[in-house]
Amino acid sequence: MARIGIIGSEGRMGRAIAEAIGAAGEELAGGVDKDGDVAALAAKADVLIDFSSPGALEGNLEAAMAANKPIVVGTTGLEERHHWLIDTAAESIPVLQTGNTSLGVTLLAHLVREVASRLGEDWDIEIVETHHRMKVDAPSGTALLLGEAAAKGRGIALADNSERGRDGITGKREAGTIGFAALRGGTVAGDHTVHFLAENERLALSHMAENRGIFARGAVKAAQWMLERKPGRYTMPEVLGL
Repeated sequence: MARIGIIGSEGRMGRAIAEAIGAAGEELAGGVDKDGDVAALAAKADVLIDFSSPGALEGNLEAAMAANKPIVVGTTGLEERHHWLIDTAAESIPVLQTGNTSLGVTLLAHLVREVASRLGEDWDIEIVETHHRMKVDAPSGTALLLGEAAAKGRGIALADNSERGRDGITGKREAGTIGFAALRGGTVAGDHTVHFLAENERLALSHMAENRGIFARGAVKAAQWMLERKPGRYTMPEVLGL
């Protein structure tokens, strides 16, 4: 039985993960929230799951490295420096970082990459995501994950080929770019659709999350898988053998 520790345990995702740990037959090693003792939690856990905040990531990685424990990072809103911190930590411990722990979204990203690799620039790509009114980052981590999948399929860099925040007279859409649109409202756990649009035909690939339980189950599955890994940086597709 694996002892799984939760960083960000008082949040909605943290509470869902606690339930998923029990349902998976594993043991909850404990949890911490803001200003909690992550080092103490890391010392008694076999693996950590982090759904806290970007600002807490550096300290969480340091605690995991000091205890030599693997960590699953599901925190969104990460910037370039955060990814550098993850790369550095992965030199000494196993680190899995993802914008979405849902197994369904992981498969969706795989399909998006495959489709994008087979359709040319005459197919425009638009990613539309909807989340609850309390979500603070946009585009969502999942939308960016799907955007990266599409960009990899096309062999381009997403940072140099994306369009966001259209307003006013926007002019002609640039061929080959990947567009993003974010909707916020209600209690939506997370809906994502990737549209491929060409002359006279359209293709849409979608995933709808009905509650946070799907993300929690995926995070626990990832944590179980990480117990057998060597130091390095891992992704959700690897958990599913993709």
